[in-house]
Amino acid sequence: MSESTLAPTTGRATLTLLAPVSGVIVPLEDVPDPVFAQRLAGDGLSIDPLGSEVLAPCDAVVRQVHRASHAVTLEASGLEIVIHVGLDTVLLQGAGFHPAVKAGQQVRAGDVLLRFDIDAVARRARSLLTEVVISNMDRVAALRPRSGMVVAGHDVLFEVELKADPSAPAAPAAADSAISSAPVVVGARTGLHARPAAVVAAAARRFAADLRLHKDGQEANARSVVSIMALEVGGGDTLTVVGRGSDAAEAIQELVALLATDLDAGAAHGKPAHGQPAPARPAPVTLSTTEPVAEGVLRGVAASPGLAIGQVFHLRHDDAVVEQRGADPAQEQRALESALSAAHVQLEGLRQHLTEEADADHAAIFAAHQELLEDPEVLDRAAAQVRAGDSAAWAWRQAYTSQADRLSALSNAVMRGRATDLRDVGRRVLQLLVGGSAPVDVPADSIVVAEDLTPSDTAALDRTKVRALCTTMGSATSHVAILARGLGLPAVAGVDPRILAVPAGTRVVVDGDRGTVNTTPSADDESRLVARQSLDSERRERDLAAAMEPATTTDGHRVEVVANIGAVSEGARVADVGGEGVGLLRSEFLFMDRRTAPDADEQAKSYRIVARALGPERILVIRTLDVGGDKPLPYLDVAAELNPFLGERGVRLTLARPELFRTQVRAILRASASGKVAMMFPMIATLAEWRAAKALVEREREALGVAPIPVGIMVEIPAAALIAEQFAREADFFSIGTNDLTQYTMAMDRTNPRLAPQVDALHPSVLRLIERTVAGARAHGRWVGVCGALAGDLHAVPILIGLGVDELSADIPLVPAVKARVRSLSLAECQETARLALEAGDGAEVRAIVTQRHS
Repeated sequence: MSESTLAPTTGRATLTLLAPVSGVIVPLEDVPDPVFAQRLAGDGLSIDPLGSEVLAPCDAVVRQVHRASHAVTLEASGLEIVIHVGLDTVLLQGAGFHPAVKAGQQVRAGDVLLRFDIDAVARRARSLLTEVVISNMDRVAALRPRSGMVVAGHDVLFEVELKADPSAPAAPAAADSAISSAPVVVGARTGLHARPAAVVAAAARRFAADLRLHKDGQEANARSVVSIMALEVGGGDTLTVVGRGSDAAEAIQELVALLATDLDAGAAHGKPAHGQPAPARPAPVTLSTTEPVAEGVLRGVAASPGLAIGQVFHLRHDDAVVEQRGADPAQEQRALESALSAAHVQLEGLRQHLTEEADADHAAIFAAHQELLEDPEVLDRAAAQVRAGDSAAWAWRQAYTSQADRLSALSNAVMRGRATDLRDVGRRVLQLLVGGSAPVDVPADSIVVAEDLTPSDTAALDRTKVRALCTTMGSATSHVAILARGLGLPAVAGVDPRILAVPAGTRVVVDGDRGTVNTTPSADDESRLVARQSLDSERRERDLAAAMEPATTTDGHRVEVVANIGAVSEGARVADVGGEGVGLLRSEFLFMDRRTAPDADEQAKSYRIVARALGPERILVIRTLDVGGDKPLPYLDVAAELNPFLGERGVRLTLARPELFRTQVRAILRASASGKVAMMFPMIATLAEWRAAKALVEREREALGVAPIPVGIMVEIPAAALIAEQFAREADFFSIGTNDLTQYTMAMDRTNPRLAPQVDALHPSVLRLIERTVAGARAHGRWVGVCGALAGDLHAVPILIGLGVDELSADIPLVPAVKARVRSLSLAECQETARLALEAGDGAEVRAIVTQRHS
């Protein structure tokens, strides 16, 4: 029940409003929307909701349920109470919202007004912040807000003290005749919902005239947000503005101009309300920074780039039916051993298949699968159950599923991922034991959809029939993503699970660049995609034809474009695409998928092969071992950590294992005579770490009697960027690893499918760290490269050049496009673009700036 009492000191009536949703109270001034923050829509509070029901805050009459169902207006004690769920939720057009009341209905405090799908709305809206405001504040003498956590229908949100005798607006003089405007088409795309209505009402209140909006025989008081919303004005509707009073003509002129503009676009950028002074800011950009997905488009994580059109094919794994009791234990054991041997042969065949179609280093994933076939715990348990009388198939399934379940329960995400690999191997052997199953006949032009895809699933697919992969699990760094990129298949991971309900054969569009799946593409959508594919193909051909030309801007500024590689074989490909060297050799390929660490001879041989393939003029920057976190090595005794990304990884791990570190450093130094070799350390956070690592290099160099080589650091921890000038006094160069720098700056795990879309390396906070790194390097004449994924992002190239980055190190296929992008730009324009980007609010706004200036 709502309370209506008399204030003890003033004798005025008060109205108590309960919280309509559970959550944390947020002051209006902290809401990232100027209409609410500047109280143009009224005064009140916002709540960051924890629940999905909106309850009546008091006894009231429902005056309006917005047609997008995201807002409800109530009337109680003469007050107009607006409850507005989320920001930009009007763009969802009702999706995810379920009203429980209708206009004119009487409600009691605590009655349900509407329900909403909190997860679905959170994914698509700018914010879930729910505003509760009194729109007619002229009736309010005082408002007493609460703070902290509130429970819907139970805790008080605020108390409203009513004016004893609210003054009515002065009636216009009888002599004042009405003035009408010409019809005006409403420019706000989503019509006059709460935010645009508040802007119009605020403008109307600056005039003395009585102003009305007319639509289809109905009228609304232009001073009242609720009255305007009740008119239900949609985008493109036609209105007439009618006014009476001495300043009516001027007021009508202003309102007509305001109504014709897209009020949604202005508010979405934090622009001040019409008629309010704007804060000083250089060249604001007016492009949209929010991109809610359209109906039928499902979001995920971009796992492998590319575009594809095809039909949904659901790949599901059905468990084989097996008998528990076996015949002769010896016979069952022989059957198990035979199946294990056959699985080894199959896996070796898959390795060869991948070597021919993609890359030998990607095929090494199946070496790890072969090792799983030799896991003693699994084999011993299966053998014990066979001896106890179980069939080979039953015993094997019990053994591998038990071990996989144990891995799935671990807190380490990487080890949980190994459970998928173990189930893949286990299922392979099980199928051999029970006679196997018919091979999956994937139809032509298939978009393969699954909860998860194992490496075996992916590698065994007919590349001529499969157009793309979509999984509801996984991330951009899972095995399936690595294999998809190697095979050139677009892939989206962590897709909204609703993809599993899309009927087989449905035509869909997969965008591996943006991480989306359009389940209801129109003919126009498909035409645009085909045109985009054609343009991309033509552009790639042009870029490759000009790849040997230097990357020099139109005003003569030279940028070095080099490649990231992770295998010996890739060294020979760098020059073919115009690469001017290797900015990052990921040395982990020598240490992964094996039982012992490589010795100095093996490492030195590999480094020499790459250096000689590049030649004496092209640089080869070798990053020392970067494991731990998401890249553990089974032969290193690393204790389990609750948060491995913040634990012993990179240079911290190698400094703690000096013999491992010394062996690699010696190998790099020995290979330095074969080319233009440099060395850099990963995950440097402190000067002490840098000095300890550099001292070890110097000791080994003196012992070997070789000439000094450049030694630098990876800047991928904010701490290093913030004291870059101190590091630049001692280090020879910097290479910025934007992948880790971004996730550490934003405190978001880039392997988490729910967070990965928000981990944006073009966020201004990351760009400011890059700016600071470059400034520190310049103070001591050091060069700066970028070797993270940002270096291959064509939106980022103008900004990185403008910030003063000297070298861009991208994946091999992207090198020609990056060089072409550099040649299309001028340094002066890039510097201005970078300046604007640093002032932007988020990564989307940064991309809008680049699109506007360099499209």
